[in-house]
Amino acid sequence: MTDAAATLLARLAARGWSIGVAESLTGGLVAARITSVPGASEHMRGGVVAYATDLKRDVLDVPAALLAERGAVDPDVAQAMADGIRRVAGADVGVSTTGVAGPDPQDGKPVGTVYIAVSTPVGGAVEALALSGTRAHIRDATVDAALSLCAAAISVDA
Repeated sequence: MTDAAATLLARLAARGWSIGVAESLTGGLVAARITSVPGASEHMRGGVVAYATDLKRDVLDVPAALLAERGAVDPDVAQAMADGIRRVAGADVGVSTTGVAGPDPQDGKPVGTVYIAVSTPVGGAVEALALSGTRAHIRDATVDAALSLCAAAISVDA
């Protein structure tokens, strides 16, 4: 399952860029997938698993007012996390995941509500997902989507 991660790393290499990962519901799975590819250390700066809301605020600089108003599962929070990990890791690219993997809803958001975001020197992207299935399936599908969104955002053709 490293094809998407290998594609991402190849695109980072083509641009001479590095990446940092900020994860909530995926708990380190995005970083694990990237680092499973030999040579990932050339471009992977590091990651933060900000599972708790206060870590999103204190480590990744997600605005407290945004978190208070909308909760942690929000597209603007995902973008702020991606922007924050770029700063924290000193990376060119930041990718983030936040959402509800289940088994219970969170902050009024149903299970399967997921937001992923990418931040690059040339812009960003946010994607909303409405996933179903088991907790493991939701987390795995989120990893796949995050790697794909990130690779697309840094395509050498973009």
